[in-house]
Amino acid sequence: MKDDAAHYTPTEERLMDAMTAMDIIDCHEHLPLEKTRTGEPQDVFTLFSHYTRHDLFSAGMDRETDNLMPFNGVRPVYQSLFDQRIPLAKRWATFQPYWESIRYGSYARAAILTARLVYGVDEISDRTYVELSERIAAENTPGVYQRILVDRCRIQAALTQNALHGCEPPLIPVVRYTDRFPFRTPEALEALSAEYNQPVRSLEDSLALVGRYLDDAVAAGAVGMKIYAQRSPKADASAAENCLKKILAGGTIEPDAGMEDPLGNYLLHHAIDMATERDLPVAVHAGVWGDFRQIDCKHLLDLSFSHPRANFDLYHLGMPAIRDAIMIAKNQPNVFLNLCWCPIVSQVQTCNGIDELLDEVPINKILGFGGDYSRPVEKVVGHLYMARENFARVFGARIDRGLMDESDALHLLRLWFWDNPLALYKRLSQVVAGRK
Repeated sequence: MKDDAAHYTPTEERLMDAMTAMDIIDCHEHLPLEKTRTGEPQDVFTLFSHYTRHDLFSAGMDRETDNLMPFNGVRPVYQSLFDQRIPLAKRWATFQPYWESIRYGSYARAAILTARLVYGVDEISDRTYVELSERIAAENTPGVYQRILVDRCRIQAALTQNALHGCEPPLIPVVRYTDRFPFRTPEALEALSAEYNQPVRSLEDSLALVGRYLDDAVAAGAVGMKIYAQRSPKADASAAENCLKKILAGGTIEPDAGMEDPLGNYLLHHAIDMATERDLPVAVHAGVWGDFRQIDCKHLLDLSFSHPRANFDLYHLGMPAIRDAIMIAKNQPNVFLNLCWCPIVSQVQTCNGIDELLDEVPINKILGFGGDYSRPVEKVVGHLYMARENFARVFGARIDRGLMDESDALHLLRLWFWDNPLALYKRLSQVVAGRK
């Protein structure tokens, strides 16, 4: 189904049609287990339960609350949108003025497309929010992941980071290393030690704990490990040991203003090597939200130099530092570029990035799509539509200018949607092969 508001060249039309027939590896989601989604009531605000919240905050919602931390903290007005005890009409009245401020952006467009493509509702407005809520609620039944991801999107595997144990197809887990490490308090260390039956009295014990954590993840079906781009000086065992002694004595480690944490840095470097030994590529979040200066993709340079055997999956094309990310991947054989999240941050920026990376980066190093959603699984449909649209526009323009053939474009798209993710995530390749 085409977006009636968009206009395509004949070449773009053919590419869009071809992409709808392609199987896809979804290279990044935050989807929980399906029973978590279906176990909670859903309505129109499900479509605004993830990234659109950032635009709502930017537009002024909850401005007086935790104003200096725009993406964190308690947001009572925003959270009230999901309080089923409040009548839907009252929640809509709270939301509607902010909706008018954000509805032209890429985050909002994914919601509008989803309303149309999944629920047959042509807009999100005073006129439609009740009907749209009813249709979303009716769809929120067991099998919704199969219907949305597999049947509608042709996604055969979705790498998720919000569910480790108990994943069912098409969900495949990626373990979030930074959810549990580094431990900086006695309580955090005690909880981890108890969970993995690994007492910690030395750095060697700490590394054994990391190993237990990763082995547990692999046993649960994890195919990768997630970290953040951050400053990562060479591991200093002596400084790390001093930090551990402080924790064992009941103290707490506070990173300095430069996010330095000798123990955390020591464990991170070893965790990357341990992940590599277990055939787990290292997914790296960089940029986009919060204080993106601290999670700049350029920090990945140190890690990629220090760990040449590891493979790094650089998320979000490094947004907003797209050119830096492209140059890193061009020069570092162990850094790959993942276009997850990009289209809903900015379609224009993403199209420019795709056009530039074609000039610079080998085509075997690009992963084409990741929805990057949690609660609103249906928005993967709208996001994927936008991603296909971006590829059609960039490749279509190159085809029409004589820079590539249509067969070249389709070859690249099959690589980026399917072959490259399977080549990078070796354990995923085994899982997918086992399902066929």
